[in-house]
Amino acid sequence: MIVYLQSLKSSIAATALVFFLLFSQVALSQDTSETKPQVGTTQKIGDVILIALPAATLGTSFIIGDEPGAWQFTKGLLLTEAVTYGLKLSINKQRPDRSNDNAFPSGHTSTVFHSAGFIHRRYGFTYSIPAYLLAGFTAASRIDSKKHDILDVLAGAAIGLGSNLLFTTEYQQEHMELTFSSGDGDYMLGFKYKF
Repeated sequence: MIVYLQSLKSSIAATALVFFLLFSQVALSQDTSETKPQVGTTQKIGDVILIALPAATLGTSFIIGDEPGAWQFTKGLLLTEAVTYGLKLSINKQRPDRSNDNAFPSGHTSTVFHSAGFIHRRYGFTYSIPAYLLAGFTAASRIDSKKHDILDVLAGAAIGLGSNLLFTTEYQQEHMELTFSSGDGDYMLGFKYKF
């Protein structure tokens, strides 16, 4: 019971941290200029993917019981956001729509490519194909909405993918288990294999 409660507390902490980072990113990416342009459908979909893809990635890790993976994802996301916003604040590159000077690198792109890269590195390429498609769409939406140019998006993707190299390991499901029990002079050796 104590182990379960500790696991639940760490799951809640990781989830709260990830959602705080995601909603902070949405708030920071909002246009602060006097004349706000109309937000197109493509940009709105990209903004939804910014929240949905990392949330689905983290949620799936918890659903399948991969708590170490969830923490790896969270640590990688923290690094991704720190590097992204450190560069944004130090470089001050103006956006193509001239709304502010936070263009380099693309925070949306770094976040969604971190999620896609995590799925790829942790669970395999097959599972990451839809995530890469969503991440690519989000990157394209940032260029289409004139928030970033190709260099901003490529740098964001590199940061997001790169953070997985530091924290993410391959998921090892336990397929085989060897058991031993004894009692009253009886000994039993068991072998289980999960398909």
